Amino acid sequence: MSLKSESKTVDDVSNVELLLGNTRYELMPFESFDEEIAHLPDGATIAITTSPQLGIDRTVEKTEMAAERGYEVVPHVAARYVEDREHLAEIARRLTEAGVTDIFVPGGDREEPAGDFESAYDLLTALEETEYEFEEVGITGYPEGHAFLDDETLRESMVRKEPYATYIVTQLCYDPETVLEWISEVRDRGVDLPVEVGIPGVMKYQRLLEISQKVGVGDSIQFLKKTTGILGFVRQLVGSRGTYKPDKLIDGLAPYVANEAYDIRGLHIYAFNQTADLESWRLERLER
Repeated sequence: MSLKSESKTVDDVSNVELLLGNTRYELMPFESFDEEIAHLPDGATIAITTSPQLGIDRTVEKTEMAAERGYEVVPHVAARYVEDREHLAEIARRLTEAGVTDIFVPGGDREEPAGDFESAYDLLTALEETEYEFEEVGITGYPEGHAFLDDETLRESMVRKEPYATYIVTQLCYDPETVLEWISEVRDRGVDLPVEVGIPGVMKYQRLLEISQKVGVGDSIQFLKKTTGILGFVRQLVGSRGTYKPDKLIDGLAPYVANEAYDIRGLHIYAFNQTADLESWRLERLER
């Protein structure tokens, strides 16, 4: 079943405003983090990744700092970076004390887990056994599939994780049609969790290369390579003369935002710590 035939009469301008007004900015917990958040609106929602180079404790530290400054923070509690149940309880305690009410639980990029948790499902079930609860728990969706897992495995994984989650964040994707078709398939399978659509931010190619050199393969370029849409990204970046802007993605998603069957509740922007350019573009787009 396709949902798209039901959804093309809505006010696209208003929907663009809804999308860009309900934005989550994903940042990496690197040295530039403190400077980058200064470009964001007061009280903005910031997702903080777990870095292969820095580990999950750095994510918790930056979460505490950002929360103290008044931001709404959604830390990534990546399962393969958590050592054991005691470590999980300590992380949950610190996040709770920092006022965090929303966490995102991916599996994580480590080839070998740091401890007891092989998957997001393992961590979610263990978290249920702690004394700590979070109002919102996000899990990952893969519109373009996964580099190492087949589609059936991904479907089974979502079914197992759904009872522990309150929303889905999609992995980075450059094609709105792919995202919309994937949401239709998810709804056909009976999964009704709201979706935050993961899109790239405004990226200058030179800046992306500089970040890659600082953090090493495994955070930025490696992240881009995890999606089969990397070729689409490269084509768009080359065509944009060095700076990528997600206008086509926004325009493609806008007609479907008000359709309850899709239940798109906002954007999750992979900012790659380039928030000044991203926020300038967002505000300019809102003024059109």
